[in-house]
Amino acid sequence: MLKWQIGDVTVTRIVEIETVGGTRFLLPDATYDEVREIDWLVPHFAEPGGKLKMSIHALVVEAPGRRIIVDTCLGNDKPRKMEPWSHLQTNFLKDLEAAGFERDSIDTVLCTHLHVDHVGWNTMLVDGAWVPTFPKARYLFGRVEYDHWRAEEAGVEEATSYFQDSIRPVWEAGLVDLVETGHRVCDEVSLTPTLGHTPGHVSVRIRSKGEEAFITGDFTHHPCQLARPHWAAAVDYDQAASTETRRRVYRELTDSQALIIGTHFAEPCAGHVVADGDVWRLQILGAT
Repeated sequence: MLKWQIGDVTVTRIVEIETVGGTRFLLPDATYDEVREIDWLVPHFAEPGGKLKMSIHALVVEAPGRRIIVDTCLGNDKPRKMEPWSHLQTNFLKDLEAAGFERDSIDTVLCTHLHVDHVGWNTMLVDGAWVPTFPKARYLFGRVEYDHWRAEEAGVEEATSYFQDSIRPVWEAGLVDLVETGHRVCDEVSLTPTLGHTPGHVSVRIRSKGEEAFITGDFTHHPCQLARPHWAAAVDYDQAASTETRRRVYRELTDSQALIIGTHFAEPCAGHVVADGDVWRLQILGAT
C-alpha cells in the first residue's frame, strides 16, 4: 500500500485492479515499438517488450478534520459492456477498511469526472438495490460534468448504464453537491480544471505547510504521455483540448516540488515532472 505525506495531509492508495498490456483501446498510439523508445518507463510503468502497466485505484486524502476519497474505481457486481470490468468481485472494500478507512468514516467522495472507472464504488449492491457505499459522505460532482452525462443518459435504461447504477442512486439519496471546476474542498484541498478528457474534468491540488501534490484524474492516463503529450486517449471528449491541457500542466509542474500522483499510474504511482528536451519525464521518488 502506497502512502504519501504532504504537510499535514496524507494520501493513501487503495488498489482495485492492476493490469499489464491490453491498453491499446485507450492509447492507440502507444504501440509496443513506440513505447520501447521511452526507456525510462521500464521497469515501473512498462515491460521491456513495450506493454504498459496501469492501475485502477482510489486515493484517500486525509486533511485536518477531513477524510476524502478521490475517484471510486469500478465497483463489484455491476454489469458492464467491457467484459473484464463486468460483474467484478474484488476485495476493494475490505482493503479500504483494512487500511483504516471504514465506509462511515468517509465524509467526502470526490469524482474527478464521471466515467465508469471513477464512480463504481459510489454505490454497492444491497438486497438487489444500489445504495450509497459511503452513506455519511457528500458526493462532489462537477456541475458541468454532471449536466453533460445526465443529458447523455436521458431515457437510457440499459442494464449496463453506469449512470443508472453508480450516479443516479446517490443523487436520489440527496447526497450530491454540484460544484464548479475551481471548488475549494477545504483549506488544503481544491479542484483545478483540466479539461479535454471530459467537458468538466478536474484534477485535485493539495497544498499544506509549503508542500504540494497534484492528483491527475485522467488528463494523463499513463506516464508515457509526459514523453508523448500528443498521445490523446481514444476516449477523450476533445483530443485537442486534452493535449493542450497536458502541455500546460506539465509546463506548470516542471522542476517544481509538486508531487504528481497518477490516478492510473502503476506503482510507484507518483513522482516529479522534469524537463526532457522539449517534452517531459516522471522522476520517481528516490530515483534520478
